[in-house]
Amino acid sequence: MSTSFETIKTYIAALPLMVDHEDPEEQMLVVSAEQQGIHRLVIDCEDDILVIEQFLLDLPSASKDNYRDLLKINRELIHGALCLDESGTRLIFRDTLALANLDLNELEGSVNALSLMLAEHADELIQLSQQGGATA
Repeated sequence: MSTSFETIKTYIAALPLMVDHEDPEEQMLVVSAEQQGIHRLVIDCEDDILVIEQFLLDLPSASKDNYRDLLKINRELIHGALCLDESGTRLIFRDTLALANLDLNELEGSVNALSLMLAEHADELIQLSQQGGATA
């Protein structure tokens, strides 16, 4: 196990997150904080980068107006970004942080940015999911 992964585990233990799954070989954690709207957030140590990803909803038939609205939400995010997965049909929140100088406050800020976005834009995300998509 890498030192970075152990550090991340220590940070996660200090935050109001519950570990759902841990894969030491992949240096990956899956965590949740149901009261913050976070469900199965993937936290993955990849070489010198920490990748944070939260699946939000499926977008099988999104319109250009939907994408425009998502880009407007994206502009408000303090950390991370809304983006699509490789298929182009799944909306995810993604943030990448440098492991070399990562501290607890930076990781907490990223998690809080996700939680804040979910709270502030719940109505829009629910509306999008009701247009034929599924949510996390």
